[in-house]
Amino acid sequence: MKFDIIHKDSTTKARAGTLQTDHGTIQTPIFMPVGTAGTVKAVHQRELKEDIKAQIILGNTYHLYLRPGLDIIEKAGGLHRFNGWDKPILTDSGGYQVYSLAKTGRKISDEGVKFKSHIDGSTHFFTPESVMDIQRQIGADIIMAFDECTPYPCDFSYARTSMDMTHRWLKRCCDRFDSTEAKYGYQQTLFPIVQGSVYKDLRKQSAEFIAGMGREGNAIGGLSVGEPAEDMYEMTELVCDILPANKPRYLMGVGTPENILESIALGIDMFDCVMPTRNARHGILYTTQGVINIKNEKWKDDFSAIDETLGGYVSTFYSKAYLRHLVKSEELLGAQIASVHNLSFYLWLVGQAREQIIDGTFYHWKAEVLKKITQRL
Repeated sequence: MKFDIIHKDSTTKARAGTLQTDHGTIQTPIFMPVGTAGTVKAVHQRELKEDIKAQIILGNTYHLYLRPGLDIIEKAGGLHRFNGWDKPILTDSGGYQVYSLAKTGRKISDEGVKFKSHIDGSTHFFTPESVMDIQRQIGADIIMAFDECTPYPCDFSYARTSMDMTHRWLKRCCDRFDSTEAKYGYQQTLFPIVQGSVYKDLRKQSAEFIAGMGREGNAIGGLSVGEPAEDMYEMTELVCDILPANKPRYLMGVGTPENILESIALGIDMFDCVMPTRNARHGILYTTQGVINIKNEKWKDDFSAIDETLGGYVSTFYSKAYLRHLVKSEELLGAQIASVHNLSFYLWLVGQAREQIIDGTFYHWKAEVLKKITQRL
């Protein structure tokens, strides 16, 4: 993997770069659609490539391990061949799922995590070593270290204990990753994850530890879990000032269009979030003019395009009235149209940010575009 910074903004800490993998080059800043179970919900791979213009998607270790299972993925020749996506894939290690399974009796120890499947209740055990092996077997281009995502709020003592364990796990992840080979004939890389909740001294300590591991890219986890946006930005800026500037920085699970633009200004290069597709399925649309709840009565006889300015097939072909009808009728096509549209918007947004960074106009553009895209229509 090779990362090059093409241009830096003179007013903010934003930067435009290129991230080269064996499955293609990613232009940063970038948003990565979430394909938890090997699919971005309600979206064809052709739509991802041609309409949405996605450059990299996510898979999830926990979900793919449980279903369809590693034997099926390996028989297919890896996740790329299984799902037909020939561009880069990043896999989340399952640390966030461990966090979300807190109420199901999961047990965390220094050795690993014992948990029950949400599918059939069967018991499983993840260790840093097994998670590296699983992600190798899935075939991700970018593999995430196994970590514990702390809840918000959590007290300082818990956050420190969790962070220390995440650091011990990281050493084991690195040892396992470095002692094994990629399975499918292309290079894979490992990203560590900074933790520490919203405590400055813990975040600083974690960022310094992660930077010292010398991996090819780094991630920031444990944010966007309920803390105020101001805390998220403060932790992000602190960590970005410590992580190596010549390596990509990935802010996990973020977020709203505003979160993304503000975090780009702080030096983040990569984002993912389920928000655009999850909200799409509930009729919430992000557009170049503002946010639309397509279920509202006002769109019932609005026959204008969903978003003429955005462009793309679904956003210009279908009307707001027709999409409202589909969503209200719970037709599957409604979820598909809305999902493609929202993801197209997110990729448009980071693409525009990149252009503005290169042109030297990012700071003023961000202020103007946020006024427009965050208003409720």
